Amino acid sequence: MSPRTNWGGNLVYAATGLVEPVSIAELQQLLPTLESPRALGSRHSFSRVADTTGVQVSTASLPRSVEVDSDRSVVRVEGGVRYAELCPALDRAGLALANLASLSHITVAGAVATGTHGSGDDTGSLATQVRALEVVGWDGELRRLGTDHPDLPGAVVSLGRLGVVAALELAVEPSYEVAQTVVEQVPLDRVLADLDAVTALGCSVSLFTTWTSPDVLDQVWVKRRGDRPTGPDPAGALEGRLAEGQRHPIPGVDPAPATEQGGVPGPWWTRLPHFRADHVPSAGREIQSEWLVPRRHAVGAVEALRGMADRLTPVLQVCEIRTVAADDLWLSGAHGTDVVGLHFTWHLDPAAVAAVLPELETRLAPFAARPHWGKVYREGELDPASLYPRWRDWLDLGARWGASG
Repeated sequence: MSPRTNWGGNLVYAATGLVEPVSIAELQQLLPTLESPRALGSRHSFSRVADTTGVQVSTASLPRSVEVDSDRSVVRVEGGVRYAELCPALDRAGLALANLASLSHITVAGAVATGTHGSGDDTGSLATQVRALEVVGWDGELRRLGTDHPDLPGAVVSLGRLGVVAALELAVEPSYEVAQTVVEQVPLDRVLADLDAVTALGCSVSLFTTWTSPDVLDQVWVKRRGDRPTGPDPAGALEGRLAEGQRHPIPGVDPAPATEQGGVPGPWWTRLPHFRADHVPSAGREIQSEWLVPRRHAVGAVEALRGMADRLTPVLQVCEIRTVAADDLWLSGAHGTDVVGLHFTWHLDPAAVAAVLPELETRLAPFAARPHWGKVYREGELDPASLYPRWRDWLDLGARWGASG
């Protein structure tokens, strides 16, 4: 095989083989014959969570149907479906998801399996939308878990270890509109003085900084649902200025890929992500890391980042800070506690990123920081049992299912 890389370009996969089944029946026949198999979705993970020394199993050619059940308020999506395919279909049916990630180019199954999230004080990660899960295990058996199944909270954020997701059922709600406003040059001390008030300005609030000016946030993106009460003026509340025209989260980058701003309402799926589905998202070639810290530690963790701003800036394209509500999923970064995500989009320089990670992780360690499974962290330094109370239960689940790797 010729070398294959992930989307960001920071990984060359170690997998010695790649298969691309076209049906669930073929998948069931194939999996028991493979050495150390691992599911591969949209290749958007920056860690080796989707890699293996054996065979990767691509979901790209699996069936991609979307089946709406309005009576039950769920939608069934098959394993290869991306949010960019799901969202327009839901919108046409007058339905919506509660939240979305920054980009819709990723597969639903992959986002769920790694605990990927959007933002919102009252909104959980994308995995919290799951109401049922259909997985083809490595033994070829198709298992279906509903909300009444005791294994579901452990199997949802699975890191791709339990098998290949054949389909998921997600909770849906009536469609709604969202308006997005960008405020620039926001004093960081103003934000940290009342972080709760800042993150409550919208259904989704993202704080962006390059740490070039450690006392000022470059941008704050406030997304507001049209079916909820209007809050205070974002610019006034944040003591910043309204952006004049479109903005990209990374200062100075062409804003064409960004979703529409300026407070103009539009369909939920065209505003909740930061990036348009018909453009290359973010910077294109990059490395990403993220740690989720309990909300009670948020101010201290942000101050810790400010304290190393001079080391972050040369390696960093942009840092994003946002909130996620607690859940009961065993390997979720928000398991048992509301969290604040500290996200880093780095330059595509693996050596430089590796050099800054030890200090960064050391500074965040006192705040019980959990890494995003799909992004870059020092995997050899992680003690998951100390961060995830159900870690042992998840290992037991994997043993019962014949987990891979």
